[in-house]
Amino acid sequence: MCLAVPGKVVSIDHRADPLTGLIDFGGVRKQACLEYLPDVRVGEYVIVHVGFALQRLDEASARASLELFEQLGLLQEEFGDAWQQAARQESGSEAR
Repeated sequence: MCLAVPGKVVSIDHRADPLTGLIDFGGVRKQACLEYLPDVRVGEYVIVHVGFALQRLDEASARASLELFEQLGLLQEEFGDAWQQAARQESGSEAR
């Protein structure tokens, strides 16, 4: 399955062609194309589908969607082990 997942813009590479940015999906960070939202700013939330940021989203809606996706197991399906590892690190429960 390929979801449109909300994430927070962490950084933007204005020198890249096409315009790209680092997006944080609740602990998992991935690069995404920002060409469809060229005036997006660091700190804003966007919906990313197949590597392209398609739309802005308010923070409350983004967080609610991420929570729901996690509860349904969709983030694990989308991000695999990387999502589990990031969640463990954020909660401090990673095995040492």
